[in-house]
Amino acid sequence: MNNIYEKYINLLKFFCTFAKKRKRLAIENIMSKYNITEKKEKEAHYRTLINPKLMDEMKDRILEVIVMQKKYKDKNYSAKHLAEDLGTNTRYISAVVNVKFHMNYTSFVNKFRIEEAMAILVDRRYQDLRMEDVSDMVGFANRQSFYASFFRIMGITPRDYRLQHTMASSKKARKEQK
Repeated sequence: MNNIYEKYINLLKFFCTFAKKRKRLAIENIMSKYNITEKKEKEAHYRTLINPKLMDEMKDRILEVIVMQKKYKDKNYSAKHLAEDLGTNTRYISAVVNVKFHMNYTSFVNKFRIEEAMAILVDRRYQDLRMEDVSDMVGFANRQSFYASFFRIMGITPRDYRLQHTMASSKKARKEQK
């Protein structure tokens, strides 16, 4: 009996190892397909030179422009444009975004784009939109950068996200009909 139990345990270990390797390979495949690299953290001295009160003010002003004015939807709105609008330079913008939001400017802007894309992808009014159209609506320059950012943030492609939520909502609707 112990021999069968050991074989069973070894078989389970083999399948777990196989599944982990397969998942890792699938993730690596998607990462290479959409040109995603792992983030490397680096420390910049100039970030510590900005007055904390000024940094808090700048954070609020950045949020006002990017989020409230929805500048993230403009695919040409760069850190340089934001710096000009706020009367500062790109180094300050970069430092504030890095320190206050723990990401770079591009990731910061893409986060809001992806949040809006997620809402569009599950909204029935937009169910016939192609991914390129969704990508364009939320401010990405091309489909590849949209897919790469979406996968980096959500761990799933936009298409798969839409499919999962479409299936979930149709199951829910069928339950409610019964």
